[in-house]
Amino acid sequence: MFSRKRGAAKHVRAADAPPSKALASSLASDGEASAPEFGPWDSRFAPEGVQRLDLGSLLIPALEGVEVRVQANPDGGVEQVVLVDGESALQLGVFAAPKTEGIWAEVREEIAGAMASDGVTPREVQGRYGVELHARVNTPDGPADVRFVGVDGPRWMVRALYQGAAASDPAREGVLGVVLEGLVVIRDDEPRPVREPLPLRLPKEMAEQQQQQQDGAAE
Repeated sequence: MFSRKRGAAKHVRAADAPPSKALASSLASDGEASAPEFGPWDSRFAPEGVQRLDLGSLLIPALEGVEVRVQANPDGGVEQVVLVDGESALQLGVFAAPKTEGIWAEVREEIAGAMASDGVTPREVQGRYGVELHARVNTPDGPADVRFVGVDGPRWMVRALYQGAAASDPAREGVLGVVLEGLVVIRDDEPRPVREPLPLRLPKEMAEQQQQQQDGAAE
């Protein structure tokens, strides 16, 4: 439901919609820049003293009870990150964006269009981070609720997809909401096309475990 356009990218101008707190902080002059009240954080504003799982461009708070499921290719590049807590799941993605313009409004419109073409009627709902996209979609196991949340930051955008109880009722996102507000984005200095996924890698512990499994299969 989220694809990178070919050719010149169309951006949402800063005047089209109020910027997120993360983006607004980056637009302030160096002397006036201040950390937002909560994340996802740009790396320069990340609170210290927090234990996090290092996935490269994303640092995920390590919270008790949250299961982290990471799908990686044979080279160790992460293709999917899903966090699970009870009856709720949160899928995370982080993408390149302009420094001074948000892209979530445009991305949200495209997700809604893709849903509509499949016969699904999404709803725009005002949430903690701005406009969210709520919908009930058909799955092999029957109808299921989904909730898309987007956060624009300086040269990055986080897309969060809630499923399960946290999608049908935002008040039940619980610890997964705490994870989202505690994310840290590490944006490298490389110029990247708008919407290109930022590079993610397996944490050291998971990478070692994967290598052991590959070595065992080769014996």
